Amino acid sequence: MAGDLLNIGKSGLFAAQAGLATTGHNISNAAVPGYSRQTVVQAAATAQNFGYGFIGSGTQVTDIKRFSDSFLNAQVRGAQATSSALTAYGAQAGQIDNMLADTGSGLSPALQDFFKSVQDVSSSAGSATSRQAFLSSADSLASRFQSMSTQLSDINSGVNTQISANVATINAYATQIATLNEQIGNLSTAGSTPNDLIDTRDQLVLDLNKQVKATAVAGANNSVTVTIGSGQPLVVGSRSYQLAAVNSPSDPTRTAVAYVTGDRSTLLADSSLTGGELGGLMDFRNSTLDGAENALGRVAITLAAAFNTQQALGVTTAGAPGSNLFAVSKPADGINRNALADPVNPSKVDVAITDASKLTTSNYSVDYDAAKGAFTVIRSSDKQATVLPAYTQPGPQSATVDGVTFTISGKQLAGDSFAVEPTATGAANFKLLTHDVGAIAAAGPLVASATIGNKGSVKVGEASVSTTFLTAPPVIPTTLTYQVNTKELTGFATGQSVTVTTATATNTYTAGTTPIPYVDGATYSFGGVSLSMSGTPIDKDTFTIGKTAIGANDNRNILAMGQLQSAKLLDGQSATLQGAFAQMVSTVGNKTREVQVNNAAATASLAQATAIQQSVSGVNLDEEAANLLKYQQAYQAAGKVMQVASTLFDTLLSISR
Repeated sequence: MAGDLLNIGKSGLFAAQAGLATTGHNISNAAVPGYSRQTVVQAAATAQNFGYGFIGSGTQVTDIKRFSDSFLNAQVRGAQATSSALTAYGAQAGQIDNMLADTGSGLSPALQDFFKSVQDVSSSAGSATSRQAFLSSADSLASRFQSMSTQLSDINSGVNTQISANVATINAYATQIATLNEQIGNLSTAGSTPNDLIDTRDQLVLDLNKQVKATAVAGANNSVTVTIGSGQPLVVGSRSYQLAAVNSPSDPTRTAVAYVTGDRSTLLADSSLTGGELGGLMDFRNSTLDGAENALGRVAITLAAAFNTQQALGVTTAGAPGSNLFAVSKPADGINRNALADPVNPSKVDVAITDASKLTTSNYSVDYDAAKGAFTVIRSSDKQATVLPAYTQPGPQSATVDGVTFTISGKQLAGDSFAVEPTATGAANFKLLTHDVGAIAAAGPLVASATIGNKGSVKVGEASVSTTFLTAPPVIPTTLTYQVNTKELTGFATGQSVTVTTATATNTYTAGTTPIPYVDGATYSFGGVSLSMSGTPIDKDTFTIGKTAIGANDNRNILAMGQLQSAKLLDGQSATLQGAFAQMVSTVGNKTREVQVNNAAATASLAQATAIQQSVSGVNLDEEAANLLKYQQAYQAAGKVMQVASTLFDTLLSISR
């Protein structure tokens, strides 16, 4: 019996020792990230039947239990992925927001200075000083567009670098998790697992969610299977899969992510990589960065196109038609994402901007649908699709969508898909094309006047021209004569179409076929030229439309340029240049604030989820101190049992002597 009592005391001593060691382990690792508290699980040893009843034989340690809840762990991982994504998005969006909102280096001050210089020239069209100030302001505006474009490009480069770094980190985590899966499987036995290794693995999965949203599912032999994106496995058992940072086939200036299987790499859609820093960077680039770059480019393209058009409608100090003031960026041709495109005569998409007023801030995709035998133009911002007529190779086939003309040619193949960015380079390529003060076409090209000596009272308004004047001008000079007998104006070139607009009607006549009546107060338009006439003419009164004299101090065309400041040139002629830029600033600013608010909420959610998880898994030092005292007392009591057993044994020995 003394021997049994000694074994009972010894079992209690060992159990108390295990409890002390486990409690000390908890205390030592209380501050270790991912550590889950452990406790000793004891059970009574098998009792012995002595006939008169069963007598216990002590205790045994059956398990070292790890406190962890897989549901709470998944909640923390999800909250972490969301918080990390919003943090990364907010940090990047804040850079653009600060750049656009800068009153000193933003675009608004440069636009205001530029239009002020236009007004100065209109006030003194012949002043070389005013003209030079205009060119300087135009050059400064171009520099501002280019500077802002460079800053956006630098942000894009930074995003590329961070994406590459994230991919490297994700690969490292995947390798470590796979290694731990193998170690845990080798060390696990029936009823016991290497708790500390499992904690380390769970922390790595949590850290992985800081980089990208990852789902962990329990697998065989105490392993976990980790997937990302749209279900791509990253870790399966002891095997890890790798990602690769590659140049995007649709835009070499941006880094994309590919999934590597053996010697093959499959490009992952940016939208499939959600959550974590990587997901936040992808979302920022596709939403805010691309949108800002396109919006800025659209303003630059529209401004350049509008001024070039108006410049062409005027004449320089030398009397020559105005040539382009600004370079208008030509969009890059579509890049085919189909790796299997025909190598000899691949299909291609040429892109040209034909109506800047209809431009959007979206990118486009031109995809070939083999089932329909036709290409479809898809607007990326809202997925609106425009299906083109059936395509017949080798083309060409042209279609205009949102002011952009797509010209398709070559041999089409299933899978052909072209990425098109119409306005992305608009700001980068915006520049002033002349530094000659005489090249500013401030004057109108034509002057209209009543001949000196006319006996009537007709006054002729200023002659204005439209773009039709550039392609189908009338005969200049033209002399119109009033015929009292027929009350008509003669002198228009035979066959010339003449539109007469009054307050109540608009009628079109053909010179030489139908008489063109004189109407007091009417506007006459022909060959892109318009002029008004009012008053009472006398028979044979004449009126002349001729070229503006060389060197004339004429400001009619520069006045028209100044009116472009308030003209609605964008969004289908519903927004001004300043208005479109202000909308861009507002969009970026609102998105930045939205992300900041959401990030604050996500941070709070993460803290709450972590607190709930730690209430189960975390180490409570007060509780551990109490356990330490409990196991110390149990150890001492077990030692006392062994001491009693020793005393009894000595008594038995003394009887035998």
